[in-house]
Amino acid sequence: MAAIAPRAEARTGAILGALARYLALFGGVILAAIAGMTVASIIGRAMVPLGLGPVPGDFELVQVGCAIAVFSFLPWCQLNRGHVTVDILVERFPRATQRGFLLLGDIALTAVAFVAMWQLYLGMLDKFCPSPTDPIVGWLWTTLGNADQFCWVEATYELNMPVWWGYALGLVGAAAFFVTGLYTIWRALNEVLS
Repeated sequence: MAAIAPRAEARTGAILGALARYLALFGGVILAAIAGMTVASIIGRAMVPLGLGPVPGDFELVQVGCAIAVFSFLPWCQLNRGHVTVDILVERFPRATQRGFLLLGDIALTAVAFVAMWQLYLGMLDKFCPSPTDPIVGWLWTTLGNADQFCWVEATYELNMPVWWGYALGLVGAAAFFVTGLYTIWRALNEVLS
């Protein structure tokens, strides 16, 4: 059988590859910033007698930053088949069967990506309290049955940062992970068909 739109697959792969690469670089910058901030906070704690102190909200920034970084790395990992696999048994099968297992793995990871994306979306809506008069978000919020007359935006303790910000930035990576998963299913299917 012939591959399904191989030229379109190659173009889509190039676009998603660039997106995944930039997201991974963004995640790396976030992790480097978290590491630098953690070092500064630890040094500040050690220098309290000299008038210094820890970085305010360092724990909150580490939590949010690590979540954003992890979801930023997932599309690149999926695109390059970098997830952990157990190949002891699969290596013994013929190449065509191995390709079938890769396809099944891509389908399973794409399903996981969808669940993660959907749960982050619901979590973001749970932490987010839009105005009912907002033309898009308010309408969607009330349509989903989440409108509450006693609604408030949940925020972190020290920095008073809205919690939904972390969910929203993580959702970008999770959505890219899901879209990349759909692409890898297409790519794996073409590998099986070729």
